[in-house]
Amino acid sequence: MMQVLSPNEMTVSYKLSPMSFESTAELLDAADLGLNDYGWKLQPEAQKTLMMGLSLAQAGCNVLVLGTPGSGRAALTMAAMKASAVTGIDSSLTDLVALYDFSQQSSVNYIKLPAGLGAQLRTVMDSFIKTLIAEMQQWIDASGQVNLSQAETWLEERVDGLRSQLSSAKLSPFFNIIKPEVLAYLQAWQQVGNDGDNGADSIVNEGFLSRFRVNLLVDQRANLTSGVKQPVVEEKDPGFAALFGMIETAAGESAQWPEFLRLRAGSLHQADGGMLLLHLRDLMQDESNGSALLEKLYRLMRNREVQIEDWANHAQQGAGGNRHSALPVHVKIVMIASREDYYDCLEAQPDFFDFFPIKVEFEDRVSATLDNYAWIAGYIARKCQQQALSHFSGAAVNVLLQFMHRLEEDQSRISTGFAHLDQLMHESAAVAAEARLITDAHVKQALSARLLRQQFFEAQIRDSIIDNELLIQVHGNVVGQVNGLTHIELGDASFGSPIRITARCYPGRSGVINIDREVNMSGPTHDKGIYILQNWLSASFWALAPLSLNASLVFEQEYTGVEGDSASCAELFALLSALTGLPIKQGMAVTGALNQFGEVMPIGGINEKIEGYFRVCEALGLNGEQGVIIPKRNQRHLVLDDSVVTAVNNGMFKIIAIDHVLEGIAHLTECEAGTQETDGTYAGDTLMAKAQNALASYRHTLERNQARMSYFQQHQDPLNL
Repeated sequence: MMQVLSPNEMTVSYKLSPMSFESTAELLDAADLGLNDYGWKLQPEAQKTLMMGLSLAQAGCNVLVLGTPGSGRAALTMAAMKASAVTGIDSSLTDLVALYDFSQQSSVNYIKLPAGLGAQLRTVMDSFIKTLIAEMQQWIDASGQVNLSQAETWLEERVDGLRSQLSSAKLSPFFNIIKPEVLAYLQAWQQVGNDGDNGADSIVNEGFLSRFRVNLLVDQRANLTSGVKQPVVEEKDPGFAALFGMIETAAGESAQWPEFLRLRAGSLHQADGGMLLLHLRDLMQDESNGSALLEKLYRLMRNREVQIEDWANHAQQGAGGNRHSALPVHVKIVMIASREDYYDCLEAQPDFFDFFPIKVEFEDRVSATLDNYAWIAGYIARKCQQQALSHFSGAAVNVLLQFMHRLEEDQSRISTGFAHLDQLMHESAAVAAEARLITDAHVKQALSARLLRQQFFEAQIRDSIIDNELLIQVHGNVVGQVNGLTHIELGDASFGSPIRITARCYPGRSGVINIDREVNMSGPTHDKGIYILQNWLSASFWALAPLSLNASLVFEQEYTGVEGDSASCAELFALLSALTGLPIKQGMAVTGALNQFGEVMPIGGINEKIEGYFRVCEALGLNGEQGVIIPKRNQRHLVLDDSVVTAVNNGMFKIIAIDHVLEGIAHLTECEAGTQETDGTYAGDTLMAKAQNALASYRHTLERNQARMSYFQQHQDPLNL
């Protein structure tokens, strides 16, 4: 049944009871909760699943976090990972060092050492090399010969000292090789000879000595100091080198270094034994390597080992370039993704997510309960404290909550888009300037300023309507013409605008012709709506089937194309008006889709459509006869601007909700719709009876004209053929 909505039915402000505090500062002492705690209060199931996933130590138990950007998914997930790294599974932190492989000079020895030992080893070996350089020059006698006995004694003492300083079984082979390698070098140098006075200097060869240096790839001292049990790494710019490590180009001083000293660790090495946070979008949107990155990461999860490769020469040297031995890694990957990116990737590489058995779903919206309102108010208080903003009054928090309802377009649910809330809070603080308390007036002023910033294109269209270049009529009554409503999104600007829809009817057999479709200016969803409209019309007048009707529908002055089925009700109303000759109130705009039974279906962008049309009517002159007809199923989605609610309250604008298309056309034409009899006819002086009579007259006209044409064709002079 048609319903004229009251002001309270088109907003949520009446549902938001005044907050019991004067300032959000009062909330800081009420609960010992941090910013992330308040975020988790709105995502209890996500928190439970995530913590369970992080607690699993088995290989391959990676975690996929799904949610809308701005919902707090990244910040909350990272906070949970850091908390788990402190209180969760105890994992031994390990440094990773790369040493020269004396047995295979083209390879490298990777050694994992207890946290802190890697840096100690590097320092000790740097000191050893520095001392060795000074000693080597002392081992050369006046004749230029090396005193190998003296060298051997010194090396034995020093190596024993190294062993006592760094007692690790993993380092024994490395320490054991030092003395024989140095002695072999000294013997070779002595056999080659020297050039007299420069002999002592020439014995020092940095290329040889650098073999004893230590490349500290992963240093866990910071985590060890902070008491973290597992490393937690977030890779914000993933690429091959960033994720899997790289070999630096040999240039300048590094040109004489052995290759193992030019190895650099990737995020996967840094996160070994812990967790790595990645964003799926960052991987997919890599223009040159997107699919290859995902494939490489897939192989890592399958094989659980990583190789450092020369990515700079990757293209010239074929797959992989220079490779070193694979290093086993145990990393829990936490992948953050939007649902759109997830399903796109799932379609392209369906087996990739086999290694993500734990799926965490972040809610885009939550129920508008008093508890959830309270959690958001607490979040606002903590955010003010963290960002050093002035605190908000209770009334200002109500406006912020109404804004969160508006984001979701739902009176019973509220958005979890905290990024949008944070932005509005900062804008409100800027409006409040030096004020110690941000009030509802400040927040409303910030929202008005935002609307003005985003109104450029809407203002251009509205000016065209005012100047009568874009033909929109909001006064009077016209046959076969109605104002539909479009929803336009351009970047951060989202607004509604009226568009004229017209219809013409005459006898024929073609049925309903959509001109936009005929010239390929309509999309499939809009075409679907037209077919539904046509079949509803045929079913409503089945007693006259097949209908003897030619009807044309068009969006006037539309040159960029039409998509969506939200105008199908408006198109039907224009068609019925043209068919019956009953004029339509031009002040009432229409939005809504219909199904084959004439039920009106909900559509999107309802608030923007109503407000956009209201601003046009306001510019052309409100007279109390303007308004919008909407689907009743959209009533819960109304969170309208105060200016519209005020106009409705003053009787200058109206919003009417309908369940069935006949309710809408009856109001627009002020003619009773009528009910169908068992024989398919409509009785009385109703709108549907008028339409039925018009269709019957079309049939009669068509039959009469066809008989006349047949007569003329039979009696036509053959000489004139």
